[in-house]
Amino acid sequence: MALWTLFGLRKGSASTDWPKAGNNHGQQGVWGMPRVLDGACADSCEACIEVCPTQAIGRQEKASTSGIVIDYGRCITCQRCVEVCPEPVLQATDTWALGVRNRDDLRWQAALQTPEAAELGQRIQTRFQRSLHIRHVDAGSCGGCESELQALNNPFYNLHRLGIFFTASPRSADLLLVTGALTRSMLGPLHAAWEAMPEPRWVMAIGTCAVSGGIAEGGYTCGHGLNEELPVDVYLPGCPPNPAAIIHALLLLLGRSSQRVHAGRLT
Repeated sequence: MALWTLFGLRKGSASTDWPKAGNNHGQQGVWGMPRVLDGACADSCEACIEVCPTQAIGRQEKASTSGIVIDYGRCITCQRCVEVCPEPVLQATDTWALGVRNRDDLRWQAALQTPEAAELGQRIQTRFQRSLHIRHVDAGSCGGCESELQALNNPFYNLHRLGIFFTASPRSADLLLVTGALTRSMLGPLHAAWEAMPEPRWVMAIGTCAVSGGIAEGGYTCGHGLNEELPVDVYLPGCPPNPAAIIHALLLLLGRSSQRVHAGRLT
């Protein structure tokens, strides 16, 4: 008898009830996105801005008491800003990245969700109430996002229980899920996959590289995010986003979960 078969007979179902019930998402204690606290921040201090490798941090008048703003679509959660901050303005949290329909909702002090985004969620929910088939395209990833995607099919997360499946053919897919920094050599295959998908079809950018270009943004072979190439319906930053965050983003697309981040703030 196989070891996993014996384990299953002894332990029963290993799948979590989250997000339907409970809070057992498997990400307790994981470092999350840094948050800006209202506090005294010296006008001349730019330690966090200088140390950020993706230019995710800047200053903005009246953005907050500190004046610090963060674009979470660029953040790779390296925590370097928290480490160099001399005052209690930037704080590490265990709040991981969550998906949004509007790219501006990942920017501190940005506009709230647009009516168009709300209408999009309603249209998607009427079409895909039972199942969703995904075609994944790696457009130049380091492999981190792919590791998290693979975890979706393990016994704990068991993505199939939610009626969500990966497919090998774009002709059978409803959603094009893209990871990576969009290297120029992958633009052709990416557009070919998109054009092969039947209508209606949707696009999701997974990981900071796909959202904004990430650490390789603006390089000789990379762009500034997936929205330069295709119409993106859901953005999920993170380096990489964990399986629970990916599940939330997929359910957000389907209208089975609500958007929890507005204007860069968890609500």
